[in-house]
Amino acid sequence: MRARLSDIAQQAEVSEATVSRVLNDRPGVAPETRQAVLTALDVLGYERPARLRKRSAGLVGLVVPELDNPIFPAFAQIIESALAPTGYTPVLCTQTPGGVREDEYVEMLLDRQVSGIIFVSGLHADTAADHDRYRALTARPLPVVMINGYASGIQAPFVSCDDREAAELAVAHLAALGHRRIGLITGPDRFVPVQRKVTGYKAAMKRLDVSDAELAELTELSLFGVEGGEAAAARLLDRGVTGIVCGSDLMALGAIRAARQRGLSVPDDLSVVGYDDSPLMAFTDPPLTTMRQPVAAMAVAAVRAMVDEINGHAAPHSEYLFRPELVVRGSTAVARTASADGPRRQRPAPSALAVSA
Repeated sequence: MRARLSDIAQQAEVSEATVSRVLNDRPGVAPETRQAVLTALDVLGYERPARLRKRSAGLVGLVVPELDNPIFPAFAQIIESALAPTGYTPVLCTQTPGGVREDEYVEMLLDRQVSGIIFVSGLHADTAADHDRYRALTARPLPVVMINGYASGIQAPFVSCDDREAAELAVAHLAALGHRRIGLITGPDRFVPVQRKVTGYKAAMKRLDVSDAELAELTELSLFGVEGGEAAAARLLDRGVTGIVCGSDLMALGAIRAARQRGLSVPDDLSVVGYDDSPLMAFTDPPLTTMRQPVAAMAVAAVRAMVDEINGHAAPHSEYLFRPELVVRGSTAVARTASADGPRRQRPAPSALAVSA
């Protein structure tokens, strides 16, 4: 034991008496000195005494739709990192088509006696879903926090990106580049974020004096994902669009694929704007112009609200909207203009320029 104490003391650059006080959890040791001794234990491979092991404050369920879309792993990673200092351990539940449903995951989490549940883009965002499932949870009472999507009558904090503003900013960006025939591709209209994007898109287009009849022709609701974006973009290209605003980055990649299958160039013939700024979008071909969700800020806010709820310091049960950010890269460019010699290609928009909303 003397040899171990001396090794630890040497590693931590403190006295053996100080090491002894730390190992026996006695007072009179400065926090930074105590941490230095504990770090020395870890570095030398010694197991911490049971009394010094950090105890878990409990489990928090984290329910996400799936991991195919890289924006959801991004949320999960930051939520996990934000929970760690609080002592809570996340239990990640991911859904896949035909797999375990959200309600089944909730039952499993309740069996594990979780302290709360964070839902990312869950059924709370689906206006066709029965939201009594969430009211039953809050009545237990069990703290819940919802990310991206809002449902009235649920006593819980909601954290969302401002989808309406995102759509308006995307249209304004394309309009500033000279585009007037601007289409919208997004998911099924029963989802709250989709409804908000459509509202923002229509408001921005009406400021460009686009009629309601033309708006209906320029709006395509499809399945989320690359395939849905590709199919919807093909229909819009038949209607002569020169720019497309997409409801997700994956849909935007589908739109680019649809253009290339017709021999069109992005951005020379078609400008495309995504949504999320999920990882790797800066490295696509071309790098994708997109509306960035402030994932880090949203995830940290959700964790803070959850911990406050668990500790009895409930955050106001309302929706907190976070502003999106336009990130201009290589998939948008100045619209082609007609000249005496025929169509003339303009210089592409500058790449990797971030513009705060």
